[in-house]
Amino acid sequence: MNYKTIPEMFFSVVNSNPDKKILNYKFNDKWIGINGIELKDKVVSLASALYSFDLDSQDKVAILSSTSYQWALCDYSIVCSGMTTVTVYPTLAIDQVEFILVNSEAKLIFVENIEQLNKINKIYSSCDNLKHVIVMDDSISNEHDYVNSLSELIEIGNKYKEKNNISIENKIKSINPDDLVTLIYTSGTTGMPKGVMLSHNNLISNINEVSKLQKNLEKEIFLSFLPLSHVLERMAGHFFALSINSKIYYAENMETVGENMNEISPTVVVCVPRFFEKMYNKIIAGLNDGSENKKKIFNWALKIGKDYTNIKHAKQSVPLNLKIKYKIADMLIYGKVRSKLGGKIKFFISGGAPLSTNIAEFFAGIGIIILEGYGLTETSPVLTSNTPEDIRFGCVGRKLDNVELKIAKDGEILAKGPNIMLGYYKDEVATKNVFDDDGWFHTGDIGVIDNDGFLKITDRKKSLLVTSAGKNIAPAPLENALNSSKYIEQCLVLGDKRNFISALIVPNFDMVNHHLLSINKDKLSNDAIIDHPDVIILINKEVSDSMNSFSSYETVKKYKLLSNQFSIEKGEMTPKMSIVRKKVIENYSDIIESIYK
Repeated sequence: MNYKTIPEMFFSVVNSNPDKKILNYKFNDKWIGINGIELKDKVVSLASALYSFDLDSQDKVAILSSTSYQWALCDYSIVCSGMTTVTVYPTLAIDQVEFILVNSEAKLIFVENIEQLNKINKIYSSCDNLKHVIVMDDSISNEHDYVNSLSELIEIGNKYKEKNNISIENKIKSINPDDLVTLIYTSGTTGMPKGVMLSHNNLISNINEVSKLQKNLEKEIFLSFLPLSHVLERMAGHFFALSINSKIYYAENMETVGENMNEISPTVVVCVPRFFEKMYNKIIAGLNDGSENKKKIFNWALKIGKDYTNIKHAKQSVPLNLKIKYKIADMLIYGKVRSKLGGKIKFFISGGAPLSTNIAEFFAGIGIIILEGYGLTETSPVLTSNTPEDIRFGCVGRKLDNVELKIAKDGEILAKGPNIMLGYYKDEVATKNVFDDDGWFHTGDIGVIDNDGFLKITDRKKSLLVTSAGKNIAPAPLENALNSSKYIEQCLVLGDKRNFISALIVPNFDMVNHHLLSINKDKLSNDAIIDHPDVIILINKEVSDSMNSFSSYETVKKYKLLSNQFSIEKGEMTPKMSIVRKKVIENYSDIIESIYK
């Protein structure tokens, strides 16, 4: 691939695949595909319509929507018109949506439905540059002079294109690789979000290097369900997937992902660790409900799988007797699990948060490859990645060939490369703060690089806890260990300037109730669960077991159970589901103080 811009890549792919159903979505219980010709026509019409609204090159156009084929259409129409896509999470509070639209100076916004339209109507008058709102699901139009439906926009574009005899395909030749292609606003764990400026070259350079990581990766089937507002799905499941001539299917919603996987049999799926944690818990819960014989067979198969994969990853020859046992285990166990995921998975891509080593080893042991990588919005995003041939559990892989990495004296990971952002939009101070005088980008993450070049992330630099005894403790490994328990849904490890480590823990209420029923106790409400003696005994054991591999001064000595999950609405979670440490500590200050009394 020698593309210089995203539009050049888009037109090359659709022109080469006129009849291929590139984008696929479900409607009335049937999968409907949009082939290359149709995709090109729709994108050209929408791009022409943007010109008809007197928008010009590098103008900002926002998308406020969940992941869908319409999201992809709108994004490609924006970038193929030479404009800049501003992504907005649909779960953001209205004040953050307003901030992004005002800060980015967006002139038009695509909104998913009437719910998102109502948000914009409330802030429309305060967004001086915003002139047009397009409703993507066609549920409403002409509510106000500034509102149109997506179908109407396509018609407007068709008329404008014919009347003015314009060719979008010719216009893209004037787009420069260094032009701003997108503004992606960071999640804002420390205040209002910052607009990360990514160019065509940033993204194309990352696409080109990622494509080298896996041999014979071509014409895959992707299932897309993570937010396209986030850089991981946008690059891996959107731009990269298209660049390798794949078919992309859009899950109906988060709850139907398993069902949709069965229907379409994807070969590659981009996920976050929480997806695997839930899948793991479901498998274990099903196993616990089974017979003793079933448990023995599963545990035997799991051990065989681990032995087999460890030898393979060490690049050693697998003994014949182990190969035979592995084939038997595959028939009895592994194949059945894979069939529930569609049966054709080559690998999962995991990012956005750390993946538990235990979870990675478990899935590898049943024949499911999870490739963990590392990067940030500011790095387009991939800096490092494991590959199917080269996996090291607990690490996020080796660096890409066109990326430079080094570890600073304080342990911070520093990076250079063509994928590093242009800077933060209209924020020179914040930009200067993350680049040093030698041009290294400071990631804010702490890590180590081993002798073989594998990177291991230990924590966020700002998250490090310093106890009153002066011990530096990274909370992430402790939190990952706790979260590996099927009985724990969320947790936050505490202890900064305190004399011991503690935690706030949100139980997995379904799994806890399952446990209570198994010991002949009644099912309980969330509020009752957190005070029940049998639950305390259960969680005590889970906490104790998860702390076995840590030093005494690191281990969680006390904890409090919470009856509600951390939420976006209360400011405790970012849209990509990262915990906002400062906000949780603020919201639960009384409970935290009670731990340390």
